[in-house]
Amino acid sequence: MTNVWCVCAEFGTYTKQFVDGGYVAIGWMPNSDLSRVERRDELYPLYKAEHPDDTSNIVIGQQVGQIARFLLEIQAGDYVITPAADTEWLHYGKLAPDPSYLYAGGHDGCPYRHRRRVNWAPRRLKRGDFSVPFQNTIRSSLTVFAISQREEFLGAVGELPPGPRPPAEQYDPYRVVLEQVLELDDKEFEILVGHFLTALGFEGSEVTGKTGDGGVDATGELNVANLAKVKVFVQAKRYKLGSKVNASTVKQLRQAIPFGGQGAFITTADYQGAAADVALEAGFPRIGLINGRQLVDLLIEHWSDIPPEFRERLGLKPGLVRT
Repeated sequence: MTNVWCVCAEFGTYTKQFVDGGYVAIGWMPNSDLSRVERRDELYPLYKAEHPDDTSNIVIGQQVGQIARFLLEIQAGDYVITPAADTEWLHYGKLAPDPSYLYAGGHDGCPYRHRRRVNWAPRRLKRGDFSVPFQNTIRSSLTVFAISQREEFLGAVGELPPGPRPPAEQYDPYRVVLEQVLELDDKEFEILVGHFLTALGFEGSEVTGKTGDGGVDATGELNVANLAKVKVFVQAKRYKLGSKVNASTVKQLRQAIPFGGQGAFITTADYQGAAADVALEAGFPRIGLINGRQLVDLLIEHWSDIPPEFRERLGLKPGLVRT
């Protein structure tokens, strides 16, 4: 079975070297050639020799676990993902046939010496095109980890495993929930989005939608443990299922975002490719795009944070099925 892994390049710092050099890499034990290691337990004495100050069994176990995944568990033919430096894009490729391990000198600017050869795909994937659970997985603080949303990724790259496909008339929970959301009127939908902002940790969330507002329906400020503050200006639009928001609609919101702010567009539909390009265009405020399926993901994740009257209005119960 083809598995999917993520290997992070220190927040994208060495992603260019990974892609240009045709590999992924990790550090931790720069003085130990691991080409002869066959079992996880062989890594413990090597790790302790290079990190004598690490006395916590928890820390040692976590680090050795990641090294073992990189060295022993990622197999030839598995997919590997690494985020780009700007975090908006994901590079992906397949691990090269064994032997794929290299103990390199780091002369290309990447200091990580433990490398595995990867045949990178020529195109990148937009992180924002994936489901909310997938995006949450990618945010892991680990360096090497498995992607649990395997089939979602394989579908995105056009390589779903062989087997019977579900019939077209099969129950689609996303569609069912979105049909219920579309029963809300415009104002109710804007208020629901305001509740989302609060559930996501935004302070002072306020629904502001009115004629002449330049497209801004709600605002909120995210305070990340007093380390950073982000003011977000949101447009919330109910569009029929199957439709796609165009670039000019997203650009209209961009024009309403003041200096230092960021935008978010939340819809029940989807986006044209050009709209996604406008949302991330360099030199302008970033606009996060949430499509209908991602909106349902957020509903599932924060259902208990939505006021009871809205839960009743939507006519759904936990698990987001019709009552």
